[in-house]
Amino acid sequence: MAFIQIPNVLIKGISACVPKNIVKNESLGDLFPEDELKKTIESVGIVERRIVDTDTCASDLCFNAAEQLLNEMDIDRSSIDVLIFMSQTSDFRIPATAPILQHRLGLSKDTLCFDVSLACSGYVYALTTALSYLNLPNVNRVLLLDGETFSKIVNPKDKTNALLYGDAGTATLLEKGNSDFNAVLHTDGEGWSAVCVPGGGSRKPFSEESLLEKEREDGSIGNDLEVYMNGIDVFNFTLRVVPKSIKELLEKTGTNIADYGSIVFHQANKFMIEFFAKKLKYDMENVPISLDKFGNTSSATIPLTIVSELRNWEAENKKIVISGFGAGLSWAAASIDLSNTHICELTEY
Repeated sequence: MAFIQIPNVLIKGISACVPKNIVKNESLGDLFPEDELKKTIESVGIVERRIVDTDTCASDLCFNAAEQLLNEMDIDRSSIDVLIFMSQTSDFRIPATAPILQHRLGLSKDTLCFDVSLACSGYVYALTTALSYLNLPNVNRVLLLDGETFSKIVNPKDKTNALLYGDAGTATLLEKGNSDFNAVLHTDGEGWSAVCVPGGGSRKPFSEESLLEKEREDGSIGNDLEVYMNGIDVFNFTLRVVPKSIKELLEKTGTNIADYGSIVFHQANKFMIEFFAKKLKYDMENVPISLDKFGNTSSATIPLTIVSELRNWEAENKKIVISGFGAGLSWAAASIDLSNTHICELTEY
C-alpha cells in the first residue's frame, strides 16, 4: 500500500464546467425494452447526462472552469508555477494538452506543464501529484485541470456504456497552507483489460480494421477506438477494494469515519455508492450524489460533485474523504479539508 502524507498545503478553490446539452437516459428506448430501461436507470441512478458537441474537447471545458476560477478569485496568472492536465481524452496524442492550456490561459512561460493519464481514480492520483510540488521551495501555486469527454469514445449502441458516461471539466487551485493531505493509492495492473480502449495506441496501432464495429464476447458493441468495459469484473472489483481502502486511510491517519463531514465517491453507480456507505456504517445523508444529473464523468466526478453538491454546504465539519476507482485497475482514497476552499458556482459551456 502506498500511503502519502503531504503537509502544509491548501485546496484554495474548485470550479467545474459542464456542457449545456442534456441527454435524458429515458430516450435510449432503441437500446433497451421499456421495463429494462426503467430498471437500469433506477439501479444505476443516472437519469440524464451532459454531452459535448463534436467540436468541444475536455480541454475546452477545463479552460472555462479555470477562467471562472482564476477570474473569480482574482488570481495573478503569472503566479501559477505548475499546470497539470488530467485526462484520458486529451486533444492530441502529441503534443500534451497542458502546454496548450498554458497558452490559452495566458500563464507564464515559466510554468511547468504536463499531462497525467488515468481514469476514474485519476483525480485523487493527480491531486497527490499536484500537492507534492507544493513541498518544493520555489513552487507556491499549482493549477490542476481534470476533464473528460468520454461521450466521444462510447459507441451509442453499446448497452454496457451508452447510458453511463457524461462530459465535464474542472479546475482545482492549490497553494501552500496549514492543512495536511493524506492518501492511500493502489494499483492492480493484472486487471488492465477490464476497462480499455484496445486500439489506436502503439500496442495496436490504428488501421482500417480499428473502425470496424463488432459485437464483443459480452454482447457489447463497439470498435477498437471505443471504450470497452467488463461490467461484472469492474463491479466486483470496486465492491471488494473501495471500503477497504477507506478503512486503511482511517487506520493510517488515526481517525474514525465519524470525524469527516462527508464522503465524496467517484460517481459510477448509485447502488455501489450506497453499498460503500452501508459497509462503512456512514450516513448516506452526508454522501453527495451528482451522477443522476451528470452521469459518470470519469476522473472529473469528484471535483464536479464537490462543486454541484457542496458549494452551499453549511456543515461545521468540512473535512471530507474522497474516493476514486476504475481502469488500471487503480483505486485511491484521500482526506482533504474544504474549510478554506472557495467553491465556484457550476458553469455551462
